[in-house]
Amino acid sequence: EPDSAAPEAAPVAAEPDNSVPTEYRSALRQADTYANSMHMSRQGLYDQLTSQYGGQFTAEAAQYAVDNVTADWNANALEKAESYSDSMHMSKLGVYDQLISEYGEQFTPEQAQYAIDTIDADWNANALEKARSYQESMNMSPGAIYDQLISSYGEQFTPAEADFAIANL
Repeated sequence: EPDSAAPEAAPVAAEPDNSVPTEYRSALRQADTYANSMHMSRQGLYDQLTSQYGGQFTAEAAQYAVDNVTADWNANALEKAESYSDSMHMSKLGVYDQLISEYGEQFTPEQAQYAIDTIDADWNANALEKARSYQESMNMSPGAIYDQLISSYGEQFTPAEADFAIANL
């Protein structure tokens, strides 16, 4: 006997929430892209949305967007940390500082610490890559390279990581 049930109706797209201004909804869609594709921090996202070179949204629309976007800020911090470690061969402290810097990624200290605690990075290998870079591009001596690697104004590697790098140049 054939099934006499009516075919299922096609799903209907949700009606937009007209109580939320169009600019706010646009800011939220842009925030979703920045947060979940570019792995931005909450503050970095807000700054991008309000920037004259970015979204050019009002402060109110940007605040609505950052308050309502679905994002995992810890995961974003980890993604950024991995990028800095893999592409720029930064030290653990260098990555942490970049993640929390007001001129960098602007993650919270807690989010940056999560990233540093979770990242799978070979800090010795990063120190060695930086040392090779200094040797090849600046013709620095091993002593000068070591000093640059451990400097708090330089690469911020640990003495053990710098020793590994110099020993393996």
